[in-house]
Amino acid sequence: MSFSSIPIIDFRQLQDPATKDEALAKLRDAIFVVGFLYLTNHGLESLTQKTHQKLPELFVLPTDVKEKCNMINSPSFLGYTRLGAETTASKTDLREQYDFGTPGMKVWNKSEPYWERLEGENQYPDHPGAKELVEEYISDSAKLSKAFMRSVSECLSLPPDTFEKFKGNMDRLKFIKYPQAPPESQGVGPHKDSTGLFTFLSQDDTGGLQVLNKNGEWIDAPPIQGSLVVNIQQGLEAITGGICAATTHRVIAPVNKTRYSIPFFLSVRMDLTLDQLKESTAHIVRKIPASDDRKKKAVDVPSEFLSPLYSCFGEAYLRNRILSHPDVGQKWYPELYSKYSQQVLK
Repeated sequence: MSFSSIPIIDFRQLQDPATKDEALAKLRDAIFVVGFLYLTNHGLESLTQKTHQKLPELFVLPTDVKEKCNMINSPSFLGYTRLGAETTASKTDLREQYDFGTPGMKVWNKSEPYWERLEGENQYPDHPGAKELVEEYISDSAKLSKAFMRSVSECLSLPPDTFEKFKGNMDRLKFIKYPQAPPESQGVGPHKDSTGLFTFLSQDDTGGLQVLNKNGEWIDAPPIQGSLVVNIQQGLEAITGGICAATTHRVIAPVNKTRYSIPFFLSVRMDLTLDQLKESTAHIVRKIPASDDRKKKAVDVPSEFLSPLYSCFGEAYLRNRILSHPDVGQKWYPELYSKYSQQVLK
């Protein structure tokens, strides 16, 4: 049940009745065994190409322009992050980025749970066309991701709309720049994505993404032109009782050239509690065609979404944001920052 390469799934074949059954079988293997896949013929090729061409402009903007939309201004962890301001696995990541979310989120009310502040208003860099490009990318990616999620349900022998009730309100999008660094530097450290259900990554031709297989070996996920790298997040892992496990991955910082990437994160409902999860997903876990051993398997990195330490998915996700962006966490959530930092030390 381990792997040495990342499988390729043709999205067009998932939609075509003539090829659908075979494509769903390949998708099921990718979900069970790897947790990662390349998605080709997805329909966003021209948009991803256009966006990659625009990214260098956004990162060479004057410092004061980028700092004007710094994430430190946002309790929702949206905006610009300067190089070296983010940590993963307790080490500094060598990357610079912009974080965005689905536009039009409601303003947080003080009577609501504090983790609902994670759904907030975007900060856009002051550059012609930036706002429009971000919103086009989020809108088109949301449509693709929902269609893909239906295919995942079908490949698991579940009704196509099974996972739709677990979908959250605000998807997220990142524009990321990894500058040249010394060999074996950490672009982003080993982690499992904790934003939602699935990640859809468009990477340039630089390389550096690695996926951890079940033998503890790091497997390269080299760029395939026009493809999206799709991986399971902690949300789906929790909903399926760990059967569809998220896979640990990392990025080795580039040595000879700058690397750009564009991950889109399909959101999960933040209000889900462990008790609700057990009640609403027991029938899903029973129906997934996997052996009992598979259904009881342990995962290599425990999901905070399944931890009794947190009241719901929203708190677990907020915990991850606070520890990844300590400056933002200390400003907007000082008591939680202290609490979660102490948990890590223990």
